[in-house]
Amino acid sequence: MSSGWFRRRFLPGGPLPAPRSPRSPRPRASPVPYRRPRFLRGSGSCSGTADAPRRPDARPVRCPARGRVLPWNAGYAEIINAEKSEFNEDQAACGKLCIRRCEFGAEEDQEWLTVCPEELLTGHYWALFDGHGGPAAAILAANTLHSCLRRQLETIVEGMVATQPPMHLSGHCVCPSDPQFVEEKGIRTEDLVIGALESAFQECDEMIGRELEASGQVGGCTALVAVSLQGKLYVANAGDSRAILVRRDEVRPLSSEFTPETERQRIQQLAFVYPELLAGEFTRLEFPRRLKGDDLGQKVLFRDHHMSGWSYKCVEKSDLKYPLIHGQGRQARLLGTLAVSRGLGDHQLRVLDTNIQLKPFLLSVPQVTVLDVDQLELQEEDVVVMATDGLWDVLSNEQVARLVRSFLSGNQEDPHRVHQQDGPHRFSELAQMLIHSTQGKDDGPTGEGQVSYDDVSVFVIPLHSQGQGSSGH
Repeated sequence: MSSGWFRRRFLPGGPLPAPRSPRSPRPRASPVPYRRPRFLRGSGSCSGTADAPRRPDARPVRCPARGRVLPWNAGYAEIINAEKSEFNEDQAACGKLCIRRCEFGAEEDQEWLTVCPEELLTGHYWALFDGHGGPAAAILAANTLHSCLRRQLETIVEGMVATQPPMHLSGHCVCPSDPQFVEEKGIRTEDLVIGALESAFQECDEMIGRELEASGQVGGCTALVAVSLQGKLYVANAGDSRAILVRRDEVRPLSSEFTPETERQRIQQLAFVYPELLAGEFTRLEFPRRLKGDDLGQKVLFRDHHMSGWSYKCVEKSDLKYPLIHGQGRQARLLGTLAVSRGLGDHQLRVLDTNIQLKPFLLSVPQVTVLDVDQLELQEEDVVVMATDGLWDVLSNEQVARLVRSFLSGNQEDPHRVHQQDGPHRFSELAQMLIHSTQGKDDGPTGEGQVSYDDVSVFVIPLHSQGQGSSGH
């Protein structure tokens, strides 16, 4: 996607004018105006505007208006943070993916959700982006990652529809044993989709870096994406959002969180190979606590990049530097700055008052989990719950599963319901209920009174409704 296309599409007033002279450059506008997901248009709005002062006890929960049906009749709800930042830094996107044999070319300015006249495959897409350092990166990702993914899928779509992915996409066989080599490598159709997702994340990350640098802005976001193709659901995660499958007798994680703690060894390994990245300001070694001067010469517990266990070492002066990874659990920080180790953006992010970059330690590559939906004996209550970390900060997988089962058992879909849109809307009501469960009411469904002060965004995707719902959002 060209930078010019993005500016034409999202910047008010068309392309940015060129500077009048190199000595007096004109200020650049924001890469994209702040706004909420387009499928929330027409939904009830809170009192005041998004950037108006808010009281922590007056945080509105928003969901799609009745009559607006999301893919697979999915539900959605969101709540803004309790004055943690000026804007809701979460973003969301969903819609129908139309995959063709050819690139879009001159049609790139058209709405991406327009039905494609020459589509070869269709699928559906849901995505959550949790921004930090401002909403810009999340907004860019929400408006472009699907286009990156579509392009990547179009380059491999003919291999996807083949019985076995061919060695040569053109069909030309250089070596008669090519099919055997592909089979020996265990390459399956789903591996092509996983590769397309990984490449799309990388492409989107590079685009965000260019756009934010051009506008002089900073920021990044996590990304959690679910894609339905050919009877399988692909869940790609880069960051600390989470997706789970909830069934009547099963709770199955569909993603893993990527934090400085969970990726400690990878991050330490990078600092070992490239010590210049720490600029002599940090120690890559991990200790149970921050060392003090009194620890010099003492033997203390530590671990390095090659260790999953612990050992002892004699404390040297260099060990007293600030740790590469400091804190525990949700408080763990990379270089004292960032709570996640994967995501999009953050190309300009530096440690406070230094020139030390964080981007070399961050990965944009997602972990992809494949759920074979066609192999499940689906029940009406089987759903996938996707949410940003604000939900999981206060609710466990098991608590969310209990809330989901309780809600759905008490809100059965009535086939004789007069208002046909009320059935699909109940999954948005379920998403709303999950958010309300994070707002600290002791008489709530969990009865624990826990509060999440973060932005919270939730998709609830009913698997039994696959293929249903509108294709344009």
